[in-house]
Amino acid sequence: MIAELLDGLKGLKSFPRGIHPPHRKGYAEAEPIRLFSPKQDLLIPFVQHIGAPCEPIVKAKQDVAYGEKIADASAPVAAPIHAPLAGKVGAGTMAVLPSGRRVPAIPLTPAAEGEPVPAHFLEQYLDRNWGGVEPSGFDPDEICQKIRECGVVGMGGATFPTHIKLKRNPAKPIDTVIMNGCECEPYLTSDHRLMLESPEAIVVGLQLAARACGAQRAIVAIEANKPDAIEVMRQVVRDRPGVEVAVCATKYPMGGERQLIPAVLGRTVPSAPKGLPLDVSVVVVNCATTHSIARAVVRGQPLTHRVVTVTGLGVSRPGNWLVPFGTRFSELIEHCGGVSEAALKVVAGGPMMGPTVPNLDVTVVKGTSGITVMTEAETARWQETPCIRCGLCVDNCPLHLSPTKIAHAVKFRDYGLAGAYDMNACCECGCCSYVCPAHIPLAQYIRAGKDQVRLKAAAKK
Repeated sequence: MIAELLDGLKGLKSFPRGIHPPHRKGYAEAEPIRLFSPKQDLLIPFVQHIGAPCEPIVKAKQDVAYGEKIADASAPVAAPIHAPLAGKVGAGTMAVLPSGRRVPAIPLTPAAEGEPVPAHFLEQYLDRNWGGVEPSGFDPDEICQKIRECGVVGMGGATFPTHIKLKRNPAKPIDTVIMNGCECEPYLTSDHRLMLESPEAIVVGLQLAARACGAQRAIVAIEANKPDAIEVMRQVVRDRPGVEVAVCATKYPMGGERQLIPAVLGRTVPSAPKGLPLDVSVVVVNCATTHSIARAVVRGQPLTHRVVTVTGLGVSRPGNWLVPFGTRFSELIEHCGGVSEAALKVVAGGPMMGPTVPNLDVTVVKGTSGITVMTEAETARWQETPCIRCGLCVDNCPLHLSPTKIAHAVKFRDYGLAGAYDMNACCECGCCSYVCPAHIPLAQYIRAGKDQVRLKAAAKK
């Protein structure tokens, strides 16, 4: 409560509860975005979004150009996949996603002759010449169609197809779009660098998102620990009426929709899984997503690459890289100096919510914001002990849940009781596990419980 009062006195947008883990962004935040050009074959999964998996529309041994559509689905909740490089398609196989899930995929061998990607690709990606673009001149349906055709999905981690999110719903009109530039996960700096190096495209994409869903207000939300990005964005929005910058408290998980919306607008989103931001007339879009929206709608550029932070004490040269989808973690990490002897685990994303990868053959996909190589010094390895009923998990849960009760029910496989304690409302942010003095992996128990409920439901179909 005192922390929230202090944030308010500073003029910062905040929400109740939450935690303040070490930022550890200094490893990579000063490193500019560089283009990574893989030498090995790409392995491109057909599942890179929430929704129906894609099916290949190319054949083995077929030559494809950069940006050519190689997989698609007829289902409405889906997004096509495009060739990140010019090259030759291999025979269908399986790939392992960062989550550990095995999915169908195709290899793509980079072209031996010519340029695998267009010349000056990095310069085009970070181009700051967007001053002549007027988003109000675009048709809302056309915006959504181009977003869909270019394969744009939520790049903050959820990977929900963006054209579905922005499609107008007369029953639930949207009045505000929030661009999420908080990047509250420790270590990660890819969004920060993108806001510094290509802010104009981000703001144009935000305005296009607002135009698509009918919102009259657009807000750029950034945590206070990124003062340089705040200043850059303030300069850009001066020439963009209807767009404002909101400075948020540096607190985890500020980047969660159910924390960001109350912090910025004072509106409470109904409880998950049924309640959504659109129930309070809001859409939240990650800054990398709005950047991709601008490139897709204005320039017809498909989503083939993303900025990935490679960081942690376990890697020699942390940095921020523009990486083609299908790149293996092993090749990218090796390019950054390789894994040190002290490295203990590799996380896809940040340490609070990112999964530990099963091996380094997993590939970069649309939702991969970072690769965190952690040493034993950075990783808590504690023995779980009995709960001491201290209540810290309850006091710090941003969704006002009782994590110990849910976890206890899951331990005894009483999923009905866990559901009664609102297990499905949990956003799996990990605050409870972080503060628990008994070192109980509460978030992991809750995640396992939700997985079991899904499996049981699928088995009944």
